[in-house]
Formats: sequence, structure tokens, C-alpha cells
Amino acid sequence: MPASRFTPRVLLFCLLGFSFGAHAFDWGQLNKANLEKVLQKVNTSAVAPAPTTSPGAAPAGGLSTISPQDQVGGLKQALGQGVETAVALLSKENGFLGNDKVKIPLPSNLQRVEGTLRKVGLGKYADQLTVSMNRAAEAAVPEAKSLLVTAVSNMSISDAKNILLGGQDAATQYFRKNTESALSGKFQPIVVNAMHNVGLVQQYDALAAKGAKLGMVDSKNANLESYVTQKALDGLFVMMAEQEKAIRANPLQAASTLVQKVFSAVMGK
Repeated sequence: MPASRFTPRVLLFCLLGFSFGAHAFDWGQLNKANLEKVLQKVNTSAVAPAPTTSPGAAPAGGLSTISPQDQVGGLKQALGQGVETAVALLSKENGFLGNDKVKIPLPSNLQRVEGTLRKVGLGKYADQLTVSMNRAAEAAVPEAKSLLVTAVSNMSISDAKNILLGGQDAATQYFRKNTESALSGKFQPIVVNAMHNVGLVQQYDALAAKGAKLGMVDSKNANLESYVTQKALDGLFVMMAEQEKAIRANPLQAASTLVQKVFSAVMGK
């Protein structure tokens, strides 16, 4: 019988049948006292609604089973591990150039005409410029480490809890908010120095000048120092987000038992 037709009256008749068992049902037995007993059975037999849980809710217990000090300590260890790994991956040779997720492409004013430049034999200039920009970023990234470590050490209990219960890249967004401006100021001199060491400015000027002769490039449209600095920062935060996502997805693979404990509680693993 459909649920919509399972009315109290039907339930009452069913209970009456069960109450008198195999004996023939005598309507005369349905006095006030019997009726009250049956109605009591109806009320106590109602099925209680199943408890609901919000999608994505923290598992029972969760962080409440871990002290605030351990929460902060576990998160700081995890973030320190993420910073170390991200900087190590990006600062090695081809850390940027060999990773399509962070590889720095030509500036937009050159991207629009790159195909044409290659057709007229200027492809090697575009390739040299791309390599040099990525080399400059690889040289700058190690300078980020001390600032990021300082941001980790200054993290409050409230910051830690918001990160632990936040999205997949909550920690990365925290770093962006608290370190990006300072990192940009620290990166740019390193980028400028690296650009000069690899002849990047001259390469850009040469390529832009050739494009300008063809009427395709305005060499004044790009501030190459700012462009490479921002792309280096973007790449750093991309890799940090990857490390954070990996720790959240597989907390038991973390090097520290405290990190395992804290993130396992958060992820319900």
C-alpha cells in the first residue's frame, strides 16, 4: 500500500487485528478502555524520523577530540612540510619550465603574435625568452621560504581552526592574504637580478623590436619585471595548494604523527 494511503484509521484496524490475534473480532469488545489501549499502540508504534546529517559535516568528535594546542601544532607542521616541498620543487632546474601547471608563458602582447613570429623565423627568440623567464622564477622562489615560515609561526589558534575546517586550499589563501605583498617586494629584486644574469631584458627587447617592425607588437605594453614576479608568485601558490590538497586527501602519509592525527580527525579517516 502506498505510504500516502497508510492513514491512522488503517493503522488502527491493523493494530486491532494484531491485538485480538487469531480470535474472531467482536466489535462489542471495542469499549472505551480497549480503544484507549489501541490508540496508545498507534502512538508508540510511529516510526521516528531518521536523523539527518548535513553533507560534508565534520565526523562525530572531529577536532573536538584534539586540544587546541595540538590542532595548531599539527597544522604548523603540515604547512611547514608543504612550504619546504613547494620551494624545493620550484627552485630546482626546470621547476617552473618543466611543469605545465606553473610554466611562465610569453607575455600577452607576444602571445598574440607568437605563431606569426615563428613563421618568419623568430621562434628561437620566443623560446629563449620563455626559458629565461622561468629560470628567473626558479632563482627567486627560495627567497619565499623565510617569509612563509614566519607566517606559519605567527598563526593563531583561530587562524588554524579556520584553515583546518576550510576548503581544500584554505591554507594557501591564508598565505596569499598574509604574505603576497611582502613576497612580491622580496621577489622582484631577485627576479630583476636573475633577468640580467640570463640576458632576459635584452632578449625581450630584441623579440619585441622584431615584432614591432612587423607591426604586431607594442614593446611598451609589458613590464617584464612585474610580469615575471607575479607569475613566479602564482606558481608558488599553485604548488602550495597542491601540497595542501595532498595532505588533506591522504593524512596518513604525512611524515608527522601529529599531522596524521589532526588531519585524520578533520577528514574523518
